Amino acid sequence: MRRLLPLIVLALAACSQSAPAPEAPKAQASTAPAIPADAPVILAFGDSLYAGYRLAPGEGYPPRLEAALNASGVKARVVNAGVSGDTTAAARERLAFTLDNQRRKPALVMVGLGGNDMLRGLPPAETRANLDAILTELDKRQIPALLTGMLAAPNMGKDYVAAFNPIYPALAAKHKAPLVPFFLQAVIGNDKLMLDDHVHPNPAGVDKIVAATKDEVAKALKATTER
Repeated sequence: MRRLLPLIVLALAACSQSAPAPEAPKAQASTAPAIPADAPVILAFGDSLYAGYRLAPGEGYPPRLEAALNASGVKARVVNAGVSGDTTAAARERLAFTLDNQRRKPALVMVGLGGNDMLRGLPPAETRANLDAILTELDKRQIPALLTGMLAAPNMGKDYVAAFNPIYPALAAKHKAPLVPFFLQAVIGNDKLMLDDHVHPNPAGVDKIVAATKDEVAKALKATTER
């Protein structure tokens, strides 16, 4: 999502809800309990919002999510499989390779893609087809998924928004996958939580997103043991 424009960010802010953002998890001390070697693996498969664009090691969403889960008693390892700039088509092409090269089969795959498709004005039908294929492949491999959604900016036009925004709830329902409706909900429009590109979250913003999503992730992970 490197090429998102401030105009799009402002437009997205207008379509996000005004509820206060959840409290960010506090930084974890070195005394946090160790994660067991056999802890379940969560694979964060997405674009720059997962990759940790312009953030130091340990500041991105996957490591901060892992720390927050661990601190709350949910033992899991979160593997960063985010690639900055990825479209759904590019991610679809690398999915099998990514899965085949994991040391252990993931217990859960978080899928966070589609923002770059929207920014490039790619047809929503293509975005839907690619995400559907990704989720179908995970179904075939019997790997549960959690989908983190994106919203189209209103300035993309009413027709585009009407075609793009329903993609995530529709696919979540089809594949029986938990859904975070809008991944950036907790930070969008708040410059104090964003990098100077007004697009990607800074470390404080990442922690806000973690606070807003970790319970849903923990719930999805727990459900994998009940299947």
